Amino acid sequence: MPSTREIRRRIRSVKSTAKITKAMEMVAASKMRRAQQRVIAARPYAQKMREVLADLAAQPQSAEVLHPLLQQRTVQRVAVVHVTADRGLCGGLNANMNRRTSAFVLDQKLPSSLVTVGRRGRDFMVRYGRDVRAEFTQLGDYPELINVLPIARVVMDDYMAGAVDQVYLAYTQFMNTVIQRPNIRLLLPIEPAEFEGRRPSEYIYEPGPAAVLAELLPRFVEMQVYHAVLESIASEHSARMVAMRSATDAANDMITSLTLTYNKARQETITKELLEISAGAAALS
Repeated sequence: MPSTREIRRRIRSVKSTAKITKAMEMVAASKMRRAQQRVIAARPYAQKMREVLADLAAQPQSAEVLHPLLQQRTVQRVAVVHVTADRGLCGGLNANMNRRTSAFVLDQKLPSSLVTVGRRGRDFMVRYGRDVRAEFTQLGDYPELINVLPIARVVMDDYMAGAVDQVYLAYTQFMNTVIQRPNIRLLLPIEPAEFEGRRPSEYIYEPGPAAVLAELLPRFVEMQVYHAVLESIASEHSARMVAMRSATDAANDMITSLTLTYNKARQETITKELLEISAGAAALS
């Protein structure tokens, strides 16, 4: 059994760790609330944009004026926008997303490239020899739309130039505080959503549907990428809060166990000293 001095030193060390994880939990909880508010605020805008795109897609268009982002080609090369966190200490969030994207790329059985958003995803893909077309890191905890415009521009330029035939968006979807799900969905070519239930009110487009569509489609791609980044950030802070709470609970349990061990060791030491004193007194008498 280790000495009481060693046990005391370990108890102090675990207490310091518990203080750190508790502070990280509180910081993550504060950031999570703000990130969750940003995700919820962005969802109505994204939904309304999908409705307008669906109405625009219903307008008659000739093949000659079809926007490049709507053109569907034979799939020969695939690109994936892989969104992860820059930091760790958030449980299995990054590992789950990396495994999900890797399995998806392998299932495609086609030449694939990746646009990584976040240091953890970039390091994982580089380590396993994936073709990383571009990388973006250090977006911060509260990125604005302008911060993700270069990401959307890279994939749109590659798609319109014919370098890739399909682009997928891989990110962690924020469900609630304890549930975050890896999600992969098609980004390009754009497939306007179909209406559910009754058709919304008719729109009047000026100067015309084709001109409005040409302006709206790039904004739609940018918004989808931005929304995926917001979902991933909210998931990161939620997962970190839960992980730090679990780490704090584990540290407190360890402190309780070490305290019990310390008391037993101290009791054994006292008992041993009493026996030695009694033996010495008996020897003298």
